[in-house]
Amino acid sequence: MALNADTRYSNTASRVDAAEIDAGLRKYMLGVYNYMASGLLVSAIVALLVSSSPAAMQTIFGSGLGYVVMFAPLGILLVMSFAQNKLSTPAIQGLYWAMVAIMGVSLSTIFIRYGMGDVVRVFFITAASFAGLSLFGYTTKKNLSGMGSFLVMGLIGLVIAMVVNMFVESSMMQFVISVLGVLIFAGLTAFDTQRIKSTYIAYRMEGDVATRSAVMDAVGLYLNFVNMFVFLLHLFGGGDD
Repeated sequence: MALNADTRYSNTASRVDAAEIDAGLRKYMLGVYNYMASGLLVSAIVALLVSSSPAAMQTIFGSGLGYVVMFAPLGILLVMSFAQNKLSTPAIQGLYWAMVAIMGVSLSTIFIRYGMGDVVRVFFITAASFAGLSLFGYTTKKNLSGMGSFLVMGLIGLVIAMVVNMFVESSMMQFVISVLGVLIFAGLTAFDTQRIKSTYIAYRMEGDVATRSAVMDAVGLYLNFVNMFVFLLHLFGGGDD
């Protein structure tokens, strides 16, 4: 009888613990998606504002500032990645908002190259695809960790191909790069979502640690979304060239 009581107590405790994990996970994931969505909104607003000002476009992209805009987000990302545990929570948040704002400046050129209709259409295609991929990564029982190394190798190869095509300027190579880019960042979206979920379940971060972690996880999803959007725009945007 005592054994049955102990078993019932253990089962009840397990259910309570699982419910607490689920509630914490939902709250954490909501925080990650809120940061990501807010970052996309900031980037979009900055891109629209800059692209609507010929003087701003000329000042930035007609001078050396264009290179600063190009490489600054990478520098900020490196600082956030390597100094995450040393920086305060407000500092991490500030760097994130700075990064997405500068990304917005960089993305302003798409409004010059593509029509607003193309940009909006591809954005919604990207949003729908991202939502489906992220949902798959969150709900699937299949372990996607094995995809990680292949996706990283694919990403490295993609970067090399993009650099080469800067000199070759092959339209066919650009098409292949865009297709591979969409596939790689689609895979990374599902992979990163599952990784975020698994990491939270393993460590159950709270307080400032959870906030910093949520910001860093949002960075990954934000970059996946933006890159998938840009590559889809290359494929379906019907730009000037």
